[in-house]
Amino acid sequence: MARKFYIRTFGCQMNEADSERLAGVLEADGLEPTDDPGKADVVVLNTCCIRENADNKLYGHLGMLKSLQAERPGMQIAVGGCLAQKDKELVQLRAPHVDAVWGTHNVGRAAELLREAAAEGPVMEVLEAAPEDQGFASALPVRRQCAHAAWVTIQVGCDNSCAFCIVPAVRGPEVSRAFGKLLAEVEGLARSGVVEVTLLGQNVNSYGRDITVSLRRGAGGPGEHSPAGEGRAAGEGRAAGEGRAAGEGRAAGEAEFRAGPVWARSDERRARPLFADLLRAIGAVPGIRRVRFTSPHPKDLRPETIAAMAETAEVCEHLHLPLQSGSDVTLAAMRRGYTTSRYLARLAAARAAIDDLAVTTDLIVGFPGETEDDFSRTLEVVAEAAYDSAYMFIFSPRPGTRAAEMTEVFVPPDVVAERFERLKVVVERSALARHLARIGRVEEVLVEGPSKRDPSRLSGRTRQNKLVHFVPPSGGLGSGAFVQVRVTSAAPHYLAGELVDVGLTGGRRRIPLRVG
Repeated sequence: MARKFYIRTFGCQMNEADSERLAGVLEADGLEPTDDPGKADVVVLNTCCIRENADNKLYGHLGMLKSLQAERPGMQIAVGGCLAQKDKELVQLRAPHVDAVWGTHNVGRAAELLREAAAEGPVMEVLEAAPEDQGFASALPVRRQCAHAAWVTIQVGCDNSCAFCIVPAVRGPEVSRAFGKLLAEVEGLARSGVVEVTLLGQNVNSYGRDITVSLRRGAGGPGEHSPAGEGRAAGEGRAAGEGRAAGEGRAAGEAEFRAGPVWARSDERRARPLFADLLRAIGAVPGIRRVRFTSPHPKDLRPETIAAMAETAEVCEHLHLPLQSGSDVTLAAMRRGYTTSRYLARLAAARAAIDDLAVTTDLIVGFPGETEDDFSRTLEVVAEAAYDSAYMFIFSPRPGTRAAEMTEVFVPPDVVAERFERLKVVVERSALARHLARIGRVEEVLVEGPSKRDPSRLSGRTRQNKLVHFVPPSGGLGSGAFVQVRVTSAAPHYLAGELVDVGLTGGRRRIPLRVG
């Protein structure tokens, strides 16, 4: 009988994508998945370390698993992901019953480390950077959670220095995946039946900047290489000219593979991000009907990215644009690299260019030094931005970050809690208003499956990433189906409606349809 594995994921979409790769690696090693940790021979906790309660959650789960392990001799417990990368030996020190610990750079070694632990006892392998022969986790086997949608990691790491963020320390510097590899991956996904892809990166807007910088340095800049044999003596040897031509052809091919045809065939070839080019190219892949991405950084939201979103029908009308704070003083202390006026200008440009755009954001309450005036400004900017929804977080000091050292200006917990509740009112007021405005519209919904709260209803997502609940037809519907749903009621966090039609052709409706 095959051994079984169970994976519990904490944190962001990057962690979810890593967990799908972990599942693929373990399945390729002969293990079978299970949804019940009590029946698992291997339990993997794939961790996050963005907030302090992530530590508490991990060690709480490890405590419960210790009892389960005692009842099931031979059961292995593994910890991977960001918290393992950050804490290294601390995990095994606090939880010696853990069999294997690995970090963010060696997901592909999970099966080998588990075998090593079974033979020799607890092991830990936390690398500071990914091995050259391993590359991106996207190259590993994958076991996706659903057949119709997939994560596609376009970059790893981050080059920003936000004062509150631990990501650069646990994910490393920014590295972009080759344009050609990404396109090939999406084409393969489309052939397998995937209709929606979500492009993942710590700062997707800067995707490819490192690639173009590298190509510029390697080529010595455009215009410095003349065509083979040009300007040379006629008797210089045909073979030399052919050799140069072959070399230039290889260089051109490498540039197109790494940076895409638009950049490679440009006369200018300046160092720049390639995200807009990538959106257009992936949107053109046959079979892909929806393209999403997360997360962009406001300081890098460029006009060409907004244009690509507006002009590529497959790119969904949803922009997640983290604000974090509405105070310029706080933004400067956070080292975010933009002001509120610049943020709002870019938000306005996106809304002007993209019909029916939904905008979501991230907000931090109680960053060190935040005054009542700073917070009041946040309330004002959030009200002006009128978000469709927001992820709101109470500041959590992470050791190793600049903000964690600002202890002398930490905001008292009771003040932070009171501010959080006030912010929640403003966010939900805007969200409800935007959702109420959608009542009567017919929305294209991609079915995800039964509603978690009411299994008699189905749930799905609109192009704007809004959750919609509706009663299925008598014959039922599987996940991955496209349906038309008329919105009949709304709440701050979801819509509800009635099924209108099934299986209609997708595509962007520039002017949302209203039904009387």
